[in-house]
Amino acid sequence: VCGNPSAVGVRMFTNSDEAVINKKLPKELLLRIFSFLDVVTLCRCAQVSRSWNVLALDGSNWQRIDLFDFQRDIEGRVVENISKRCGGFLRKLSLRGCQGVGDSALRTFSQNCRNIELLSLNGCTKITDSTCNSLSKFCPKLKHLDLASCTSITNLSLKALSEGCPLLEQLNISWCDQVTKDGIQALVRSCPGLKGLFLKGCTQLEDEALKHIGAHCPELVTLNLQTCSQITDDGLITICRGCHRLQSLCVSGCANITDAILHALGQNCPRLRILEVARCSQLTDVGFTTLARITDGTLIQLSIHCPRLQVLSLSHCELITDDGIRHLGSGPCAHDRLEVIELDNCPLITDASLEHLKNCHSLDRIELYDCQQITRAGIKRLRTHLPNIKVHAYFAPVTPPPSVGGSRQRFCRCCVLL
Repeated sequence: VCGNPSAVGVRMFTNSDEAVINKKLPKELLLRIFSFLDVVTLCRCAQVSRSWNVLALDGSNWQRIDLFDFQRDIEGRVVENISKRCGGFLRKLSLRGCQGVGDSALRTFSQNCRNIELLSLNGCTKITDSTCNSLSKFCPKLKHLDLASCTSITNLSLKALSEGCPLLEQLNISWCDQVTKDGIQALVRSCPGLKGLFLKGCTQLEDEALKHIGAHCPELVTLNLQTCSQITDDGLITICRGCHRLQSLCVSGCANITDAILHALGQNCPRLRILEVARCSQLTDVGFTTLARITDGTLIQLSIHCPRLQVLSLSHCELITDDGIRHLGSGPCAHDRLEVIELDNCPLITDASLEHLKNCHSLDRIELYDCQQITRAGIKRLRTHLPNIKVHAYFAPVTPPPSVGGSRQRFCRCCVLL
């Protein structure tokens, strides 16, 4: 039926209420099955029979609605009808790209759907601060709000959200270029649980706004400041010092930042995974070298948080020592998972590191080129515990004694190396 809309029209509300499936399965189970269907399929099922109409339109089936792939040219009354049908069941709603939806419809929505947790109004260009006032008044459980490209939004919206939505974890106000430091200050002071803040294109923001974020958002994981062209190292360093959980930072188009910010990230943000710095022309190789410094502290974190680690390359990590390898060798990954470790050009590594790795039963290969404190004896002891391990190392040949009587050497230098 779902695949043939014309058939649906013919059979709408016939005596199919007496179909076998309705007799054999209790309504509670049918309702559970319907809960896995998307918006389009639910609408089709609602046209099959009276009993299915009741089941398909039951509010419990409409906890998550995304109209982006279904129909974006909807009017406000559609949102109002949805809100009346779903009521307190609705948790997630995406109206992304629905440009016909305005403040009036969203006020009705806010009044009817007070348990909403995730709301996307990305590209709903008709909405104003009035919508955020409604959300603040009626939706205290709101956690994720996307207002990107809603260019009528001002500081008043952020102040309203700060008063009524204290559980807010993620806010996207990209391209809301009327927002200033005053709005950011009000928001972060009342929403300490913020984990994601998307401020792309908020061109009025200055370092003062970032200082408020750094002071009040210790849980921040993601921050997007793309094309916030007025910010400098001063504001970003405050972010680094106050947001130690930061994993993703975008400062592309922030032309005023220098290597100082890379140094601050390296010192304060050990969890950083994504850094976007396109068009930041003052950054240099020296700054990135500072950012990428790996120490024993890095290995301690890996040993604790990466139990499935199989391959680890530490080539040219000149700051790691035997102590870092000791933690790695005693971690959960060492005994059954770790297969390859590359330690070439790590000058502080000694034979003690090989002792710490002897219980890594899955270790198949180890790279030790130019580890000048590693000896043949240390490698031999490692092989007694791991007889099948492939060890790649290089030892400079002993200088041969001077020839007597000017006779030629028996072997060429290549043979000596071999």
